[in-house]
Amino acid sequence: MCHVIVTCRSMLWTLLSIVAAFGELIAFMSTDWLVGFPRTPDAVFGPHGATTAGEAYRPTLGIYGRCIKLPHMQRGILCGPYAIHFGEIASGFWQATSIFLAAGILLLCAVAFISVFTMCFQSIMKKSIFNVCGLLQGIAGLFLILGLMLYPAGWGSDKVQLYCGPDAAPYRAGACSMGWAFYTAMGGTVLTFVCAVFSAQAEIATSSDKVQEEIEEGKSLICLL
Repeated sequence: MCHVIVTCRSMLWTLLSIVAAFGELIAFMSTDWLVGFPRTPDAVFGPHGATTAGEAYRPTLGIYGRCIKLPHMQRGILCGPYAIHFGEIASGFWQATSIFLAAGILLLCAVAFISVFTMCFQSIMKKSIFNVCGLLQGIAGLFLILGLMLYPAGWGSDKVQLYCGPDAAPYRAGACSMGWAFYTAMGGTVLTFVCAVFSAQAEIATSSDKVQEEIEEGKSLICLL
């Protein structure tokens, strides 16, 4: 018989697990890891046939994508991948970053998916799902840390120097500033470890004596604060 067990701690763990997974996924896909120095596009064609200078803007560079304003574009900024193939990513360090981040995000997404079903299934093969998921989140957190540590090592690549100036070097961003995606990835990594630790509390909450008492009373839906 399936017992639906809902507690504040298990629901909070589920919510935080989903937020961590989506936060890391959105950050990885974003182009706002580095914000380049202000620049003006080359002359553009004006409405009366004359050339006019474009407005200054700051291009952004992600792990495999970028946002730039082309000279012939009078409005808007063009965003998209600069690397069509894995080998075209700016540097070997960024390629390693992509692998570690992708592995961590894959684990986080798997845990986020599984966490939704922990209300009905609290164990698998006599192992607590919360403990297994907490272990996976800890491993994912290690992958994310490795990826974030390797990411600044790629700042010396030609691609980064194009956006950040010739002073850009490993672990020195030159004229660039960090974008929101980098900070989101860092926050998601911290939250991942919080979830890994909090999974133990979720397991305790769903296997408490009060829950067992309500199961023995024949209740199939158990909600505890």
